[in-house]
Amino acid sequence: MKKYILLITITLAALLTGCSGFLDQDPNKILSYDQVFNDPKLIKSALANMYGRITWGQHAGGDVNHYSFLDEAVRHDRDDIGSFDRNWWRVYDYTLIRNTNEFMEGIKGATKLTEDEKNALIAEARFIRAWCYFCTARSLGGMPIVGDEVLEYISGTDVTTLQFPRATEAEIYDYIIKECSEIAAPGMLSASTNKYSARANKWTAKMLEARAALYAGSLAKYNVNHPNLTVEGGAVGIDAGKAADYYQKALAAAKEVIENSPYELQTNTDKGRNFYEAVSVKTNNTEVIWSRDYQVPISKHYFTKDCIPRSIAGEATSCRLSILLNLVEEFEPIDAETPGQGAKFNFGTIEEPVFYNTASEPFETRDARLAGTVLYPGSYFNGAEIVLQAGQLVKNEAGNWEATRSSYRDMGNSVNGKLLTSINGPIMTNDINVNKTGFNILKFLDEKPASSTFTGSDTWSTYFRIAEAYLIAAEALVETNKAEDALPYINKVRERAGVKALTTVTFENIVHERRVEFAFEDHRFWDMKRWRLADKVWNREKETAKRRGLFPYLVVAPGDPNDGKWFFEEVSMDFLYRNNLHFEDRHYYADIDQGWVNNNPKMKKNPYQ
Repeated sequence: MKKYILLITITLAALLTGCSGFLDQDPNKILSYDQVFNDPKLIKSALANMYGRITWGQHAGGDVNHYSFLDEAVRHDRDDIGSFDRNWWRVYDYTLIRNTNEFMEGIKGATKLTEDEKNALIAEARFIRAWCYFCTARSLGGMPIVGDEVLEYISGTDVTTLQFPRATEAEIYDYIIKECSEIAAPGMLSASTNKYSARANKWTAKMLEARAALYAGSLAKYNVNHPNLTVEGGAVGIDAGKAADYYQKALAAAKEVIENSPYELQTNTDKGRNFYEAVSVKTNNTEVIWSRDYQVPISKHYFTKDCIPRSIAGEATSCRLSILLNLVEEFEPIDAETPGQGAKFNFGTIEEPVFYNTASEPFETRDARLAGTVLYPGSYFNGAEIVLQAGQLVKNEAGNWEATRSSYRDMGNSVNGKLLTSINGPIMTNDINVNKTGFNILKFLDEKPASSTFTGSDTWSTYFRIAEAYLIAAEALVETNKAEDALPYINKVRERAGVKALTTVTFENIVHERRVEFAFEDHRFWDMKRWRLADKVWNREKETAKRRGLFPYLVVAPGDPNDGKWFFEEVSMDFLYRNNLHFEDRHYYADIDQGWVNNNPKMKKNPYQ
């Protein structure tokens, strides 16, 4: 039977080649295997199609609202979300897995490719498939592993032969680890970098190997405290005795990337600027190992237009995300007496305020990654100061301090000859496109002027950075009681951030470091789940589950020594989000849909279904 493939041409194809006019074929044609797999352009187009379909989780080119689900940011308008949805970022894409298998089968039969070319392309497809399985496993646990075969249903076939039971959670991680190890071997994926890290190479595979092993180790170690998170047959739950072996595999893979790959931590004297560039700027980047790349005008997104502060926005919509004080406090003081953990600010109260000389003063002495992640009051973007001012702190006739703010309608107006409330906010209303917490996002904002318009932006979303290899190594060593050996790895990352080196490393230090290093990079949700901390930290009864902001006030008190200084008031986001975050055991694994079970009765459902 002659096989055909539907070629869907997508914009990512141009990114994979870096040249214009790459696709000269008409889209949506039904083409034979021989036509596709003996034409280099069509091979890359088919491969690009698969890359373009693996954009899962939080990412700059996706739904901006997804960044507001956790304790990092809130939306600009009211949302009563509180309890988690167990199906957030669930991945179940066996169509893509089948397509990777079809692609590999076609490559094997190609007559115009060398064996080296075939091996490289097959390895790349295997990586995409491994990434799909990984994203499936972290949301659903063990799921069916279908191998390399392209399964075909022909009339009269015993359908039970096409049904696979769920693999154990250990088996699916073992499969991912093995696949990545094999495709990183000599003669498979290239060890060289590629344009904007848009395609997988050897080091991408080693990073997925390290991350998958780390996740499996965490699940083995921490799930023992959740006896209800099991499924008959082992589709959920990994034996605690396997943890040490997984951590060792994670360490070995991470060390290989650190010691042998061409990637390195970016460093320059302006550490805040340096961190922004290391994550958000593609040109001359030495740090990003794999990304979801974009290229205006071929492919683009509107993250900058949607999130840039209102005062410098190029189009009507902006400031859809406001960063929470919860996250900002995690960036530690550079002179902290107890480094490696977050610290609260000392702002006092309206009745007994603590004054600061400038709007930016409280934040300038914090971990430099704050300046590379968040636009705080008085910071700059593209040469423009980002004025975040909720109101004025004035003295009333009785000599007491009193905070005054304007309404949405009166933003930007002056009182007492001074600005009352900035057009950027923050304000305590439900009006859209205005900051609500006192902080804007900086990470992934595009500095090109047109990026805040409908021209769009092509900043990438980062999947793997070399910093993660260092922190995987550190975590694996801490978890295997070799904390002293972890110091060089975690301190390498901290040195780049301008904070004190640690003299000892604890698990809590690892949790802290990953939160500030990888904010908004789609790690927080999965980290909290694999460590089984989500139900503890995001418990509606605890302080850590409450969303908080910070309102800056200009002090306007002529004759008072504090006139012209700044006061900051911590505020609850209750006016915007009435429910605290709440995560329960049932949220650790996504649902197995009944439709999937109807099609494959061998699949068992997850806990709490």
